[in-house]
Amino acid sequence: MSHVIQYKPQWIREDFVDFIAEKINPVWAWKKVKASIADVQMLSTDFYQIQLQPNHNFQAYLFSAGQSILVTVVIAGVREQRSYSIVKITEHGNVVIAVKRQGKVSNALTRLAVGSMVEISQVQGRFTLNSSVEPILLLASGSGITAIYSLLQQAIRQKVSQIDLIYFSRDDAFDAELQQLAEQHPQFQYHHFNTQIQKQHLTAELLESTVPDFQQRQSYACGAKGMMQSVNQIYQRLGIANLLKQEYFQIVVDENAAVQPVVFLRAQQEFEAKTNLLESAEQAGLRPAHGCRMGICNTCTCTKVSGSTKNLLTGEIDHDSNTQIKLCINQAVSPVVINL
Repeated sequence: MSHVIQYKPQWIREDFVDFIAEKINPVWAWKKVKASIADVQMLSTDFYQIQLQPNHNFQAYLFSAGQSILVTVVIAGVREQRSYSIVKITEHGNVVIAVKRQGKVSNALTRLAVGSMVEISQVQGRFTLNSSVEPILLLASGSGITAIYSLLQQAIRQKVSQIDLIYFSRDDAFDAELQQLAEQHPQFQYHHFNTQIQKQHLTAELLESTVPDFQQRQSYACGAKGMMQSVNQIYQRLGIANLLKQEYFQIVVDENAAVQPVVFLRAQQEFEAKTNLLESAEQAGLRPAHGCRMGICNTCTCTKVSGSTKNLLTGEIDHDSNTQIKLCINQAVSPVVINL
């Protein structure tokens, strides 16, 4: 008795549907969130505000102030991603981000014409405002003002009783809007330091003189490496690190850590790791999957089979075997084997 093999057609593949759909309308996709660039405005010489009009797959209602999206652009035939904080989502559902023209993706993104298509993720990240109305302190430097400005608007809507913002910048991006908000809302105090004019950095003394009760407030910090290092040192020294919520734009590597051998098990590749594991792998010519490069998304998460790694955001050392780590925010502090 012979067996008849019955043909069962597969479901249509998503990528095929997307390929056909984009020939009809570039923004159409089955599940992907595609967005067209609706507007570009210059905030300063190298800082741009970009408004993205997403397709119907984008779930704008899930957005909380302080969250971000991954933006994917194609550069020289390769899909490249970077995370950007959302300034706001307009009443029409358009996503507004601010992009400093630095780095591969940001350079490409700020040069795209209105009408160009990009791919974006759903909203992500935990850098969101607590539901309390107790006084808060906001700390921003450089392009970190994007996420902080979003939190500020939410804090005003939430009727937080006292809001102080300390902002260090080389230019006046968002300065006029922030001045206007300070005039309209007496509970909001705005402290701007133009670092081109004043050589002022974040110190405990500056915090004491500007916001005397800062040690009693929930604080939110987002900015460049120098300010983030300072705020972490100050808050740890004062024993108030539990009052600090933060978002990183640059991962601070432990410069004193010794170079370590790392093995990618499945790829049968070994390389020397000097910086975070993602960058070290890329410098060795490998291309692990990645997204935000800031520890927000989970794209580069993988299993550490053995060895010790340091989390560059928290400073914690993980000695355990078979644990999940994110390559972009972990540095090897011993020989490490990874299941990749």
